[in-house]
Amino acid sequence: MRAYEKCDANILQAQCEISPPLCTLGPAWAQKFPPADGRLLVTLNGHQGRVNCIRWVTRQDGGSENELLSGATDKTAVVWRRSTLGQFSAIATLVGHSGPINAVDGLYTRQFDGCSYPRTIVVTASADSTVRIWERKQGTEEFTCLHILLMGNGFALAISITLLPNTTVPLIACGCDDNRVTLYVENEQHQIVKVQTLTGHEDWVRGLEFALSDSGSIFLASCAQDHFIRLWRISPRRGDDVLIVPKAVSELQEEEDIRVKERLFAVIDNDEEKSTFAVTIEAILSGHEGWIYGVHWQPAVYTDGKRHQPMCLISASMDKTAVLWRPDLESGIWLDEVRVGEVGGNTLGFYGCQFSPSGHSFLAHGYQGAFHLWHKSQKTNFWEPGPTVGGHFDEVQDIDWDPEGGEFLVSVSLDETTRLHAPWVRAGLETNWHEIARPQVHGYGVTCLAMTGRYRFVSGADEKVLRAFRAPKNFVENLTRISTVDTKHVLERMADIAEGASVPALGLSNKAVFSSEDAVENKDLEIQPHPNEQYPELYFKPVQLSEPPTEENLLQNTLWPEEQKLYGHGYEVFAVASSHDGKVIASACKASKAENAAVLLWDTSSWRQLDQLLSHQLTVTQIAFARNDKHLLTVSRDRTWTLYKKGETDSESMFVKVAYSDKHTGIHSRIIWTCAWSHDSCFFITGSRDKKAVLWKVTDTNSDSCLGPVKACLPFHEAEDSVTAVSMAPLLTPTGQ
Repeated sequence: MRAYEKCDANILQAQCEISPPLCTLGPAWAQKFPPADGRLLVTLNGHQGRVNCIRWVTRQDGGSENELLSGATDKTAVVWRRSTLGQFSAIATLVGHSGPINAVDGLYTRQFDGCSYPRTIVVTASADSTVRIWERKQGTEEFTCLHILLMGNGFALAISITLLPNTTVPLIACGCDDNRVTLYVENEQHQIVKVQTLTGHEDWVRGLEFALSDSGSIFLASCAQDHFIRLWRISPRRGDDVLIVPKAVSELQEEEDIRVKERLFAVIDNDEEKSTFAVTIEAILSGHEGWIYGVHWQPAVYTDGKRHQPMCLISASMDKTAVLWRPDLESGIWLDEVRVGEVGGNTLGFYGCQFSPSGHSFLAHGYQGAFHLWHKSQKTNFWEPGPTVGGHFDEVQDIDWDPEGGEFLVSVSLDETTRLHAPWVRAGLETNWHEIARPQVHGYGVTCLAMTGRYRFVSGADEKVLRAFRAPKNFVENLTRISTVDTKHVLERMADIAEGASVPALGLSNKAVFSSEDAVENKDLEIQPHPNEQYPELYFKPVQLSEPPTEENLLQNTLWPEEQKLYGHGYEVFAVASSHDGKVIASACKASKAENAAVLLWDTSSWRQLDQLLSHQLTVTQIAFARNDKHLLTVSRDRTWTLYKKGETDSESMFVKVAYSDKHTGIHSRIIWTCAWSHDSCFFITGSRDKKAVLWKVTDTNSDSCLGPVKACLPFHEAEDSVTAVSMAPLLTPTGQ
């Protein structure tokens, strides 16, 4: 899990879960406001599988939460504790489920009265058709399983826990795949018993959350795949109250109101006092057009020790909208006050949402790991989108720096995107890094990348084609405003460069989009719509950004136009590298035979193939040019490396093989994954699955072996695990090291 910070409050969830002052998601994340900003706080490692859910253990006095729950596909739940220094540690692992954990929740049954933690109840729901209730008694650190609820052939998808008003009795709600919400309480023998089953939903229940109103009633919000939200009221009943039996409409007198049906249940607290509660349906909220995955109340506000619960609710749906609900002050009818979300794009909607503690911001997150953040503007009183933290949601395969000064970093991933990260520079505020562009949104996992200049790069994906991209004007202008990079001299030379890019429907190529004044000159390069098309193909609109873009802008308005495709490989491209002067790129593809393991050299000015280098028997895993571009190094799955030297005359091949390793001289006994050159081009390093990182020196004298002018610098470094990536600094430290 990862935690990120933002600044009035925090947001957190794997679904999104809130705590002042930290926020987490799936892997764990965090966020504060304002000013809208974010940074990585900590990465929590404790699970062996994907994290499915997280939740803070809530306090009854409104104090800052210090314990966090997480559940994962490894069938365990972990309890994390935050120290006074802000460091997290796993204090307990709850083991017992035989299937992945879908939902977790927890609370303290009493207020804090000292240094020790009060009695704590944790609830975990699993795909093994059980819900387990765990208990930690006051003064101890050990959790024990108090009770197991059997769900039969179904399973619980959502759970929530609270205390019944004026008691210490826990109330547990379970939303299941039988379309029902079941309520459980703890009886006087500390057993968990079912007291009510709430029906009404017509599809799986996906979200639950309790809120204690100022009137003393508990409100339970439930959302489901039937596109509806139901609000249930659980009210204390006095001893002299009787069960209200609703009349038929035809039996009502003229002055009588329609009453809803009540369901009663009773509990006995530790002082053996019996309390009765009535459950009624409060409202049914309709407004979404897709499955609703998340519903959350605005957190309670504490002022001078007094608690106030705002009657405000946020919901997130697969229809790509998040809706803010609030009752009308006059009629009491619940209405959708604000509706925000995405328009267009290829996303799948929202999978969760959360309020900031102040209620002035809220967050939604999608299937592809993106956060969507909205703030309530104090000037306009409107809800406006804001920048937030984010990144890749699948394995990152390659990264490369801006070659002209390291002003930004570009990364590619199996999530089928290329992303550009740069600092957000603001006067008087801390500088943090954000994703400011998404140059490529592809249909295949992107596996390799090489920058050929500050505003040009080549990428390879799980296809046989290399694609070359060039930055549009709109990106260069926004880079200046966000990161204060001097681009004036570049813009002067970009008169014929595209304004932006767009991807046609069912296409994989980013097509150039030119401004209106350049449209006539570059008409042949633009996307030409078919005469019968009803809707426009161009989704790009130039945006003037002074802060990192929102997810919607990243998806549609930050693409780079594709300037060339390079064909020549017989299988999926696996590695690509650029010379430091940007004039030559080298690429390789997946290979099981020597003829397919060739390294192809390309001229970046004409995009023609210059040469083909044959040496390896299997896939070349990485290619690296020396800092002076006089040598080219390749490493391979065949456990060997090869060194090429640049030809000195026009009659020679562009690069000539001068050294290579074999099974006798190579040291490595497993796949060589990675390689890198030193600052002076005299040394290179190789890393392998055999856990070895070996430094090699290029000398001026040849040996009689296949190593030629290369010799190993012993002893080599042995890591604790496979060496998959290495890099060497481009300059010496101030001490000359």
